[in-house]
Amino acid sequence: MPAALSEIDVKILIALQEDSRLTVQELADRVGTSPSSCWRRLRSLEETGVIRRYTALVDPKAASVGECVFAHVTLDHHSAETAAVFIDAVRKRPEVLECYAVSGDADYLLRVAVRAIADYNRFLEEFVFQLPFQVRIRSNFALKEIKFETALPLGGA
Repeated sequence: MPAALSEIDVKILIALQEDSRLTVQELADRVGTSPSSCWRRLRSLEETGVIRRYTALVDPKAASVGECVFAHVTLDHHSAETAAVFIDAVRKRPEVLECYAVSGDADYLLRVAVRAIADYNRFLEEFVFQLPFQVRIRSNFALKEIKFETALPLGGA
């Protein structure tokens, strides 16, 4: 990871967060640099891991995966082994979109995407209830999406 991002690097990242399908020429025009310089900077951002990958944002409702559940998970036994088993199991579940170790009442916060509440129940039965240790889980179902952004606030906002 570079020590600091240049002004041009930040402009490249902002432009790509808006539209990752820009050609190098279009990107260079937007950020005010030559295509060759833009290409070198882009490769550097990719190679250093600043840019993790390029992806498409799929509308969950249009793809019939419109239920969003936030699961607060507390492990009843805390050890490095228990945490490793839980984390490994979470990484294998495609419906778990995000997982964070958190402070507060729970140990982990999961964002789970399912087609319907019955699918979340199946997720609990097939995943959570099959873990080789006890967990407590508190589930919050999203009623309405108020804001959803994937772009990081790089412009000083």
